[in-house]
Amino acid sequence: MKSIEKKKALIIFLVSFLILILDQLIKFVIIKKIPLNSSISVIPKIFSLSHIHNYGAAFGIFQNSSQLLLWFSIIIVGIILYIYDRIPKEKIVQILVALVLGGTLGNLIDRIRFGYVIDFLNFKIWPAFNLADSAITIGIIGLIIYLMKKE
Repeated sequence: MKSIEKKKALIIFLVSFLILILDQLIKFVIIKKIPLNSSISVIPKIFSLSHIHNYGAAFGIFQNSSQLLLWFSIIIVGIILYIYDRIPKEKIVQILVALVLGGTLGNLIDRIRFGYVIDFLNFKIWPAFNLADSAITIGIIGLIIYLMKKE
């Protein structure tokens, strides 16, 4: 395996793994420390940590579609693995792909274990979300910007 390929594999694996572990660890703490549908105010009337079961997708969209979203997550992971050899050597692209992969795996684990996703970041003006949702969103927006700039 070439040095460039080893670096790509290491970046994608480590970033994905870090997102996955952080997401699952925070969700574990949320489940243990905050009762379901309760919140701990961090910044009054602006931000709280909450324990919410989300049967939809990121930021509360596609409610009651857990089975569909489970399969969609599996497909996304499969696509990333399928296109792995075509992921450019630029580190930023590798990190962005890893954010999508790690976030997708984090929510996929929840869907398999519970049938829903644990959301905990609650900015009062926006539906609650989690670290995995954030990673997926940042990764996708970053990849769109990268592709737009490339053309």
